[in-house]
Amino acid sequence: MGHMGEAATTPAYAESFAEAAADFGVLGPQLWEPISTATIMRTRPMPGERVLDACCGDGASAVPAAELVGEEGRVDAVDAAQAMIDRLVTRAGGDLPQLHPHTADVLAWDADGYDLVQCVLGVFFFDDPRAGAEHLISLARPGGRVGFTIWAPGAIEPLAEALFEALLPFRPELEDLDLDDMSPVMRSASTPGALAVWMGGLGLTQVRADAVPRTLELTPELAWGFARGTGMRALFGDLGARKVEEVRTGLLATIAEREIERIDASTLVGVGRRPE
Repeated sequence: MGHMGEAATTPAYAESFAEAAADFGVLGPQLWEPISTATIMRTRPMPGERVLDACCGDGASAVPAAELVGEEGRVDAVDAAQAMIDRLVTRAGGDLPQLHPHTADVLAWDADGYDLVQCVLGVFFFDDPRAGAEHLISLARPGGRVGFTIWAPGAIEPLAEALFEALLPFRPELEDLDLDDMSPVMRSASTPGALAVWMGGLGLTQVRADAVPRTLELTPELAWGFARGTGMRALFGDLGARKVEEVRTGLLATIAEREIERIDASTLVGVGRRPE
């Protein structure tokens, strides 16, 4: 195994997620944990394996992976946001010596030889998702497994539009943004079949991909958790607390007016092997 490369810079998205950590946690039980469980059921960490959990957030997939590999195994959990890693350490509660949290840019991570590399909802945040995915694949051992979880098309869309509109009065410069460009959906992998083809194009073999449908009742708490606890938080820029509160009021009014009662939180999960 090589050594971890020191990240020269903190990725731009890390700052947004550092601030979002508390709101991110609000979404855990209804969103991150079920999505992570669905991923783990497919990547299947095994006793004694060495696992890299890339863009680990607050550990929704890293902690169960550590439980599954046991003390003979090892899980390196890497996230660029220190606040997320702090939450992961709290979540783990000191009972998992096999879990090793790291605050670092995973694209500068050069330890390799992992039995399993998994990245839950992280690939979209790389400036170049393809290059980022190729880097993660390079960290798996020959014959090792690589799993990617991404949002399914349509996921979160009505909520993103409503937030965008609530923000426009306070951030008119957003008018120039293409909402499609802000979508967390990867157009090149919009169905299980397309995800499998995309992963195959990265050199993985024996790829299996499927959809994990999920719909959530959209409460005000959940709507605001999405707005402030996901990548959408970056849209707020540096608005002060009073304006942020006005955006919240506007967002919830739009949701009520449009009768958005449920939100699609479906994902696609693909797992393949690095060739021997």
